[in-house]
Amino acid sequence: MKKELLPVVAALLPLCAAAQQRYNIVYIMTDDHTAQMLSAYDHRNIQTPNLDRVAQDGVKFTRSFVANSLSGPSRACMLTGKHSHKNGFTNNEHGIFNGAQQTMPKLLQKAGYQTALIGKWHLVSQPTGFDHWDILPAQGNYYNPDFLCNGKPLKRQGYVTNIIADLAIDWMENKRDPSKPFCLLMHNKAPHRVWNPDTCDLDLFNDVQYPLPETFY
Repeated sequence: MKKELLPVVAALLPLCAAAQQRYNIVYIMTDDHTAQMLSAYDHRNIQTPNLDRVAQDGVKFTRSFVANSLSGPSRACMLTGKHSHKNGFTNNEHGIFNGAQQTMPKLLQKAGYQTALIGKWHLVSQPTGFDHWDILPAQGNYYNPDFLCNGKPLKRQGYVTNIIADLAIDWMENKRDPSKPFCLLMHNKAPHRVWNPDTCDLDLFNDVQYPLPETFY
């Protein structure tokens, strides 16, 4: 019996060691991004090689469901782990997210993590549970957008996706405490309507024709 157990114990030891590590977390959200516009899922309409590389190196969900797919409520569900009727933020038109309730970033802070949120928030109230936050007010703008950086209003020049990426990289490389593990939520505005691309990409798809879906009408 002992001979049979020893290899199992030996195999579990590295797993136990790995479980003690506190991994850094970078969560990247895109807004209103249908799976048909990710070539990792559907390559008929567009090519997204960088996102496809992330999917290839990680896990791709093919049967996943959400409690609430609306912008703000989905964020509230993600932060709290609760359904909308329990976290109190049920739709985009009314209500303010109650930041006093328990959330995932607060639990990570208690576990010694440094937390940051950069990009779209869309929950009306100011973020809680984050050591650093730099958010778009309401929906935000694509060009020269306004931000609230830890409560301070700022206007930044450029295209919003590039700005959010630059802010996230700058925080990871220069602003955070390198002695702590971190969790960064990087929330993009794109590709939410009105679907304004960067000015250098305005003509990117001029010569492309897309067939209408069978259910379009």
